[in-house]
Amino acid sequence: MKLPRDTESRLTKFLYGIGAIAYGVKDNGFSYLLLLFYNQVLGLPQQWVGAGIFAVLFIDAVSDPIVGSLSDNYRSRWGRRHPFMYGSLLPVAISYYLLWNPPEGLPDSTLFAWFLVTATMVRLFITLYEIPSSSLVAELTDDYHQRTAFLGYRHFFGWWGGLTMSVTAYAFFLVPTEEQPVGVLNRDGYAVYGLVSSAVMFLAVLLSSLGTHQHIPALHQPPVRVRPGFGEVFSETLETLKNKSFFALFVAAIFGAMAVGLSASMNVYMASFYWEFDNEQLSLISLSLFGAAFLAFHVAPLASRRLGKKYAAITIGVSATCLAVSPYLLRSIDFFPANGTPSLFYTILAINFIDVTLIVSQAILVDSMIADVVEESELRTGRRSEGVFFAARSLVRKSVSGVGVVMATTLLTIIQFPEDAVPGEVDPAIIFNLGIAYAPLMFTLYRLMLMVMFSYRISQSKHEANVEQLARRDAPG
Repeated sequence: MKLPRDTESRLTKFLYGIGAIAYGVKDNGFSYLLLLFYNQVLGLPQQWVGAGIFAVLFIDAVSDPIVGSLSDNYRSRWGRRHPFMYGSLLPVAISYYLLWNPPEGLPDSTLFAWFLVTATMVRLFITLYEIPSSSLVAELTDDYHQRTAFLGYRHFFGWWGGLTMSVTAYAFFLVPTEEQPVGVLNRDGYAVYGLVSSAVMFLAVLLSSLGTHQHIPALHQPPVRVRPGFGEVFSETLETLKNKSFFALFVAAIFGAMAVGLSASMNVYMASFYWEFDNEQLSLISLSLFGAAFLAFHVAPLASRRLGKKYAAITIGVSATCLAVSPYLLRSIDFFPANGTPSLFYTILAINFIDVTLIVSQAILVDSMIADVVEESELRTGRRSEGVFFAARSLVRKSVSGVGVVMATTLLTIIQFPEDAVPGEVDPAIIFNLGIAYAPLMFTLYRLMLMVMFSYRISQSKHEANVEQLARRDAPG
């Protein structure tokens, strides 16, 4: 059945997308502040924090398919997704606040337990919102291009929400005081950050849930109420891999997650040691990401209409890959501005801006491609499995990104990068090896990701045929 057009209004897209702010805030906090806070501010041993993050990540990854399957099969007067979205509201806000506000004076063992419990709660409760909410896009619209537009809003708000909260934290919360002259070590600042962030996350989830609530009658309901067991949940998740198009995206996500993990781990090394940027320059690069996310919001739908999602994603991915590695290759042959020159900074700033625009655009397109798998899968299995598909995507990204971290540490070990290094004082030969080792590895991972994506087979015409076939099958009589 064709969905009502009002589900595709700009207001609906806005309200659907704004919920991603919650995930963006959480993701930035966990990526850039959590280790620093518990290790340097609270004094918890680095190894303990690392082990805790890994354990929490594992639990989080396992929870994704469970939540996805439960939301696929849930039945209520509020539909399949909204009960989970509403249910996450208070728990995610409270747990995120508690994560940044542990009681003072706790011994290391108790502090570690506090960290482990609250971090696990945050990840589980944000999953309770994120997986059903992500899956909602395939129910709000079955239009090939509208799905890309919806996900453009989602990625835009996710990026802006996370970046805005990070900039706000550094500018207003993590500031020097008389007691603590180093802003990022200001414990009271983290307490305020936790309070404000939890309030923002609460409002984002609430607005998105309420904003899409009116469309519940138009959304899909499973034919019968099913209560899948633990085994059924994971068997259904594995069954999704039988879909060739989704399998292509799944394998591509493995290589992509490795690349993201490697890039994130090496970011500080490349910026501080390879290019020797100062804090002010790094801040300007970070601020440019706001513009990149905004531009990607427009680029992805345009590319989808011109090339189709598959070839748009591949074309953009190839462009992003070549652009990302080109500075290192050019530097290796002495055909690039020298460190410390204004031309170097502005060149890298421009390259980074365009590259992030392309990366976010591709992410939007890939998520939209996953949404298009839903109808093809329903024709074969008879089930609407939006939650399972988006959960599987989330699972692989979380579980595999750690491989990229291992790659980074291995690379640094191989080139013998010093542990207590100071920017500008590292042996030039080691810096040279850093570039020629990092760039080819990134290129290889992204190339493998893009090669696999060629196996994806759902074009616009194929998707529209799937939608029409489902409509005929479900028509009365």
